[in-house]
Amino acid sequence: MTAFKRFTFAGTGLFIALAIAAPAQAAERDAANYVGMKICGMCHKKEGGGNQLGKWQASPHAKAFELLGTAEAKAAGAKVGVTDPQKSGKCLKCHSTAYHFTETVQTDKFTPEEGVGCESCHGPGKNYKSRSVMQNRQEAIAGGMIYPATKSCAQCHNESSPTWKADRYTTKDGKKVGFDAEQAYEKIKHPVPAKK
Repeated sequence: MTAFKRFTFAGTGLFIALAIAAPAQAAERDAANYVGMKICGMCHKKEGGGNQLGKWQASPHAKAFELLGTAEAKAAGAKVGVTDPQKSGKCLKCHSTAYHFTETVQTDKFTPEEGVGCESCHGPGKNYKSRSVMQNRQEAIAGGMIYPATKSCAQCHNESSPTWKADRYTTKDGKKVGFDAEQAYEKIKHPVPAKK
């Protein structure tokens, strides 16, 4: 086999692998599959089950839209040409699930004011929302649930943010980094309690 044929064969294999993976990734994050906070909250508000809804309501993610109204957010927005962060898709793409990581509203299942909801991190819930699916983690993942949800953090917590600081966190080994999912998780965690 000539070098050109080997290169072409390898390139074709890579193209096919990427083509197969792309629809799976797109399905995970399809805005049409959002169900909204009320649906998630129906099962995730009980104290005995961990009250994830209540913990989210007290978290920075739930307040992400409000944050855009602060003087600090307005100053950060001004650096990138944004006069009102609460009305700018440049900001709302990460501060509101309704924008689904884009600069325009993508779903009516959320309002911008709801901030960053469950499905921004866990993936759109249409195909895993039922109790029978949620009771089996592998089935939920097959239905589009992103697990662990920390796989989603870098969608927004990255160098594109006008408030990014490359040395914001210090890792356990003393390294300075812009984002550390382990430390950030501590601020928003809402686990399901272990069964007794």
